[in-house]
Amino acid sequence: MRTQLDQKYFPYIVLALGILFFFPFLGNVHLFDWDEINFAESAREMILTGNYSKVQIDYKPFWEKPPLFFWMQAGAMQALGVNEFAARFSNAVVGCITLWVVFSIGRSIRNANFGLIWALIYLGSFTPHLYFKSGIIDPTFNLFIFLGIYFSFKAQTNSKYILLSGIFIGLSILTKGPVGGLIWGLTAVSYWILPNKFKNLFTLKQILIFASSCIAVASLWFANELIDNGFWFFQEFIEYQIRLFSTPDAGHGQPFYYHFVVVLIGCFPMSIFGIPALASKQEGFGSWMKITFWVVMILFSIVTTKIVHYSSMAYFPLSFMAASFLYDWLSGKRQWNKWITFGLLIIGFVLSLVLVAVPLIGMNTAKIIPYIKDPFAVKNFDAIVHWSGFEVFIGLTYFIILLVLIFVKKDSFHKKWWFISGITLSTAVCLFLVGATIVPKIERYTQGAAIDFYESKRGQDVYISVIGFKSYAHLFYFQKQPDSEPASTEKMTPLEFEEWLLTGKIDKPAFFVTRIDRYEAYKNHPNLELIEEKNGFVFLKRKNI
Repeated sequence: MRTQLDQKYFPYIVLALGILFFFPFLGNVHLFDWDEINFAESAREMILTGNYSKVQIDYKPFWEKPPLFFWMQAGAMQALGVNEFAARFSNAVVGCITLWVVFSIGRSIRNANFGLIWALIYLGSFTPHLYFKSGIIDPTFNLFIFLGIYFSFKAQTNSKYILLSGIFIGLSILTKGPVGGLIWGLTAVSYWILPNKFKNLFTLKQILIFASSCIAVASLWFANELIDNGFWFFQEFIEYQIRLFSTPDAGHGQPFYYHFVVVLIGCFPMSIFGIPALASKQEGFGSWMKITFWVVMILFSIVTTKIVHYSSMAYFPLSFMAASFLYDWLSGKRQWNKWITFGLLIIGFVLSLVLVAVPLIGMNTAKIIPYIKDPFAVKNFDAIVHWSGFEVFIGLTYFIILLVLIFVKKDSFHKKWWFISGITLSTAVCLFLVGATIVPKIERYTQGAAIDFYESKRGQDVYISVIGFKSYAHLFYFQKQPDSEPASTEKMTPLEFEEWLLTGKIDKPAFFVTRIDRYEAYKNHPNLELIEEKNGFVFLKRKNI
């Protein structure tokens, strides 16, 4: 199977697409609370304290995540400055690597055409694309798990690959914790039970090599932390992981089917093409991918805490399934059916409608506000945001392109290639434009006023704290410095420290930020005076010191 374009250029095309779509506008918008700012702040504090072995937030131990991703962010910040671009830079690099990896693996499993389709479908699907332009851990974490699973598959025919599998699973554990090993373990056991029918999957020697390499990599931090700081930190880390699995952390309790809806809609269009392949029998690496998909979806549907990116590891197997369908369709082994057309139209219409609706709402806030019941959201719309009207045409044009691509006759090899490249690249271009024009405006509504306030106090010898809600933005955008609080407060809990700022004998001015829907609890506090209310946020000052 050949195309008009020489296949030797495919790897360069894949890397060029990654660079073109993932790096521009990375610093175009402030980091979003919570996760983006949380992780960037931990990296910033590593730099300021020089302590790269202990993860911190607000200069206190942060036992929720291991340090590998923060090391990557800190390295980028050392080179590029403490800013949004540096905080997201690592994932943009990982995005380019991911496209190259799926292309290379696809080429080795089948051929260059399959590899290119796989890279294109990953690039041109909504949430997989957007995550590479974020500052969250999951794109890096997921790549390590995927490579660990791939090299386990390779180890079935060449035992030397088991070492690489152990190394990459160790790196996944070093990135986000034991869940990396859990996903690999559940996948391997499920493969051993189902398609392998309890036959030997790995030799004892391979198991020992995998375990020793995985533990050795993970121990680069876990063992060092245990030796340096004792068992308490390790215990807190494990207890947090258990709590995350058993309780709805931070209000993120959702119904069982939550992740299935998220993946179906969020991974458009790969989800539409992946469903037919998921429903069919898979062999070889396809069997590993199918099992990985169901392991991830079932595991995180059972987990009580449900957040959108928890199921993002499913993007790898789902994109493989989508590429398998499109490749077989391209070669005439599979037929297009009405359900694919129906799925593309319905979900494509919903997503396009959202992209059209957001700027329309922004341009007509006065008409929308009476229908909003959340007082904080109502006040968010007081933000002064300029909409040119051009933004509406992003979603509208995207849907028109989808219609043309869907209904134009696809009766030849070249027309099918045009469809595949058209639907993936049009999605990538759409998301590129959304990130450049719409997302910064959304950010101004949701947190812009608060971040402006934090930045206005940067460099001043004052206290900045949020009350009544959870946030990390004041730490990163005020750029809180180490040792900026009295030693007597070091052992205080967050609630005790808040109370000290509100009522204790403080040594410098203190400013507080709360939300309009939480203001009632502080409105009549004897030590607080109102500075300003803006766009849903209330800014307060301690009356006396």
